[in-house]
Amino acid sequence: MELIAIEEHWDSPPVTAAVRGLPAGRSDPSLVFDEMGDNLARLADLGDGRVAQMDDQGIDVAVVSLAPPGTHPLDAADAVPLSRDANDVAAEAVRRHPTRLRAFSTLPMADPEAAVAELERTAALGFVGVMLYGRVGETPLDDPRHEPVLAAAAALGQPVFIHPQVPTPAVREAQYAGFDPTTDLALATFGWGWHLEAGLAALRLIVRGTFDRHPDLQVVLGHWGELLLFWLDRTDSLSRVAGLERRVSDYVRTNVHVTASGMLSPALLHHALAVTTPDRLLFSTDYPFQRPSRTEIATFLEELPDDDAREGFASGNARALFGITGT
Repeated sequence: MELIAIEEHWDSPPVTAAVRGLPAGRSDPSLVFDEMGDNLARLADLGDGRVAQMDDQGIDVAVVSLAPPGTHPLDAADAVPLSRDANDVAAEAVRRHPTRLRAFSTLPMADPEAAVAELERTAALGFVGVMLYGRVGETPLDDPRHEPVLAAAAALGQPVFIHPQVPTPAVREAQYAGFDPTTDLALATFGWGWHLEAGLAALRLIVRGTFDRHPDLQVVLGHWGELLLFWLDRTDSLSRVAGLERRVSDYVRTNVHVTASGMLSPALLHHALAVTTPDRLLFSTDYPFQRPSRTEIATFLEELPDDDAREGFASGNARALFGITGT
């Protein structure tokens, strides 16, 4: 069975250096996770080593994306050239391995006009979507200043993957501090905070009426929907208050796709199937931070309810959403 993984990361040393060079309140402390084990070496490899790892796992196609936080924390003067350079690196990797790799673009969101121009350029280069985060600095993704980027993504048929990011320093101090530094960071990131941030970003887009204005816009959430799928009964109560045309859960079923991010949990799969449709589910491993084996992946695929759902989750839904052809 063909397998397409859609959340597979790589690293741009110039982008990482620029983010590390920011003042403490604007940098991203989760960059420390890139240095654990052999992550840095794996993130740096968009060539034969990456393809060999895919072969080991049984993955036919990987959609690669710049590891968090991308260029989101950077000022426009740095974000614009660094985003373009990173996208050129990803485009070259796809050119060298056209049957194995595709890419999400990185956008300089500090300059929305430049971000639209870069999205148009990368779409023309064959990128299949864009990876964004829930905030640009402290400005949420649903802020009107970012509307042109979302409108362009909808018009170009470029799905938006909303990736988790670390909460702001004020939120970390108020809600995630008080333990030792390692536990504070873990609680604010992979243990809880990351996922609230990403789920809230998607929910805010819905409440803002983004999908009423741009019904063709499609977004992707990792980690089985970043907790949002578990709270739809309550979020539906926002619909009338916010003046939405439909229930929040309806937007989730028509404009949101969810991916596994390496969390091969039957319980999470079955819940997702209970609240949305099989054509909304996508496979990914969150490489190199998660590395499920070929056997673990094959075992998990047996949890899908039938052959059609299994084929869709493994590759068919990704092909349809991202227009992946020629592999």
